[in-house]
Amino acid sequence: MRLDIRLPIGLLFSILGLLLFLFGAFGPKDVYAHSLGYNVNLVWGLVLLVFGVFMLVMGRKGTSSARLAAEEPEGRVMEEVDRVRGEGPAGH
Repeated sequence: MRLDIRLPIGLLFSILGLLLFLFGAFGPKDVYAHSLGYNVNLVWGLVLLVFGVFMLVMGRKGTSSARLAAEEPEGRVMEEVDRVRGEGPAGH
């Protein structure tokens, strides 16, 4: 499986950041009296959204360059060593 961990993390942070950003932008403004008038939801929603998009972009970029070990000379050698030792995947 070639799932890069940055993809689900990026999706999670992007969704949460978007929700928080929208709540900060369109939610009630009297809530921010406790935080000295700063719209914390808007700021941190934007931070989470930017981080999530960054993770998604880096995950997509990294996934396209990922290669299976069997496709590389070093990987083939290590798989042969594992096969000889009996440590390889079942059925090979």
